[in-house]
Amino acid sequence: MLEKFEKFNRRISTWAARIGFGALFLMVLLTCANVIGGKLFRYPVFGALDVMMLAQLIAISFAGSLALIQNRHIQVDFFMDMFPKRVQAVVAVLVHLLCLVLFMLIVWRLFLHGYYLKTGGEETPTARILLYPFSYAAALAIVPMCLVILQQFIHAILKVVKNEP
Repeated sequence: MLEKFEKFNRRISTWAARIGFGALFLMVLLTCANVIGGKLFRYPVFGALDVMMLAQLIAISFAGSLALIQNRHIQVDFFMDMFPKRVQAVVAVLVHLLCLVLFMLIVWRLFLHGYYLKTGGEETPTARILLYPFSYAAALAIVPMCLVILQQFIHAILKVVKNEP
């Protein structure tokens, strides 16, 4: 059952990372167009900073879960390596539980923030792009990360229960 959950997480995280890559590609194209337009033709892209800001949000939030699966996040474990394997496993359970709670709170607050942005009619300063869809998108992008952390949490619990190294 856990293998199916892992495959599901990898599949959904890969799709989310593709969306994040698309936003990153948009940032590259926009930067090129803005520099060429501004330097050669004296006509920069209107609202480039606004679009760049929103594309960064999408790129970062959508790529997080695949980076978590591939262990590309920064970890400091030199201190933990001095403890026995059993203590390391128990600490891993606690860390995954705290991470899961934290990211669930982030999802909740991003949805709430999106609601406030919508009711307030908040827009970007130059291009006047509505901000609330991006807050909702970031919240949805964090959900696969919660699923990956849940998977790691279950795996850590199984290590503690089975007393595996």
